[in-house]
Amino acid sequence: MSVPSPVQSRRWKCVCAYDGSAFLGWQSQDQKKGVQDAVEARLTEIFGEVVHAHASGRTDAGVHARAQVFHFDAAWRHGADKLLAALRSRIPDALQIISLRPVSEKFHARFSVKRKRYDYFVHIGDADPFTRPYCWPVFRPLDFDAMCAAAAVLRGRHDFRAFIALNGTGRENTVREVTRLDVVRVGRRIRITAEAPGFLYKMVRSLTGALVAVGIGRLTVADVRALLRAGQRVPAVLTAPPQGLFLTKVFY
Repeated sequence: MSVPSPVQSRRWKCVCAYDGSAFLGWQSQDQKKGVQDAVEARLTEIFGEVVHAHASGRTDAGVHARAQVFHFDAAWRHGADKLLAALRSRIPDALQIISLRPVSEKFHARFSVKRKRYDYFVHIGDADPFTRPYCWPVFRPLDFDAMCAAAAVLRGRHDFRAFIALNGTGRENTVREVTRLDVVRVGRRIRITAEAPGFLYKMVRSLTGALVAVGIGRLTVADVRALLRAGQRVPAVLTAPPQGLFLTKVFY
């Protein structure tokens, strides 16, 4: 009688979406309120052992994701469709597993990233209760053309030291290349889209804060250019609140 060969562990790539208001960010927390905690708890139930999930990057508390990517390694003797169904069950309503597929062990959700896209939503004036949790309501007129001009200044390769919220030692290289920074207005809704191979801590929220500061007249386009040269943050550069920010896509 032949003995079945053992099932080999393999790497699985997942795409998920979540409402950030229900979590304290992606990363596992002592309070077990990170998205990672919810994912790993379900994986541990499925496989009967601790399984760690590795994401494309952290999102802060309150930040949403339409397409966060994570991977994990585990042995599974059934098809990917059954694993996807199992992973989708018994998870928080604020979390959705969009897709799952096996990938090469060379793939890494974080280190294989080529660039990321974030969208930030600003609402001019008061927003209704269904919009307010997912935008930054600004109760002043915004100069849209000035915001677009400032975005053009910020695109490209720069030292973004003036546009981050410092965290830790501050010794991180602050030079980044922003390949896309668009400002689009539809009615009272403004969408700011940022793409780059990598972003610094709260950089997208700081860029958004700077663009809004230009829009309300607190900063000029020339001020933004001077901030890039000086590399020193000023109080006029706000950190936009987290609820308006979405991780939209991760490119590999």
